[in-house]
Amino acid sequence: MQRHLISAADLTRDDAVLILDTAEEMARVADRPIKKLPTLRGRTIVNLFFEDSTRTRISFEAAEKRLSADVINFSAKGSSVSKGESLKDTAQTLEAMGVDAVVIRHGASGAPYRLANSGWIDAAVVNAGDGTHQHPTQALLDAFTMRRRLIGPDAGLGQDLEGKRITLVGDVLHSRVARSNVDLLHTLGAEVTLVAPPTLLPVGVETWPCEVSYDLDSTLPKSDAVMMLRVQRERMNAAFFPTEREYSRRYGLDGDRMARMPEHAIVMHPGPMVRGMEITAEVADSDRCTVVEQVANGVSVRMAVLYLLLGGNEPAVTHPRTEEK
Repeated sequence: MQRHLISAADLTRDDAVLILDTAEEMARVADRPIKKLPTLRGRTIVNLFFEDSTRTRISFEAAEKRLSADVINFSAKGSSVSKGESLKDTAQTLEAMGVDAVVIRHGASGAPYRLANSGWIDAAVVNAGDGTHQHPTQALLDAFTMRRRLIGPDAGLGQDLEGKRITLVGDVLHSRVARSNVDLLHTLGAEVTLVAPPTLLPVGVETWPCEVSYDLDSTLPKSDAVMMLRVQRERMNAAFFPTEREYSRRYGLDGDRMARMPEHAIVMHPGPMVRGMEITAEVADSDRCTVVEQVANGVSVRMAVLYLLLGGNEPAVTHPRTEEK
């Protein structure tokens, strides 16, 4: 059976905990003088990026190289895609080169699923973000960061996030990070609350496994972690709130609001941050903000995912839709 990581919703609790525990092992590699494992030596992984990216692309590339894989970086800009080449033709070109895994980021929701289930390519597919749909490795690294901070690196082994209260604030409508985190955190037993203006909540959000609030101040005192979401102007085709100043006043996180959070609570952000609008510099640069940790943890989590898909004996991630056939 071909194995892929397309959506955070495809992961069971045991799958997710196995990935998080494996990531703890991978994090120890980062403390060594030589940060390399021979696990994927001789395997070829293609980073197929149709959208701009800094953190995700570099993070995957670092993870692949630390596992000793051969890495091919593909960017849509400057490739035949700009001449009109289809995803199918690109996939078949990669298949002819004998790649073992494809890490794909695409602006169209569903493109990684299509690639994984089309028969165009016989390789593991990892979704690095598709449209406004899913970004499963981001959700995993966020959960990994929460578990380390709220439970502890060693104490957290084998543990989920049962009972932890997580608040996601901001542009939920356009956020694949929000969708992935709601799915994964629910699977791990956390209680999730979305806080956003009504215009930035998607249709059908009431069916999601989470609470919805429009009042940030009332949710902060009972949150173990607060994740601020970037306002994605590049995906907006209308005015979703009156002004940036109004948005910041009601849904931005500043020092006064951070002071209302419990002492142990952390502030998270998937990046890139828009300082001064959704988060102030005072909060972004504080000890409670985990943005830099999230980047470092992203490499460990992506190493764990690639190891379990391509090198591990235990299949950590399966695709339920494939099993039904």
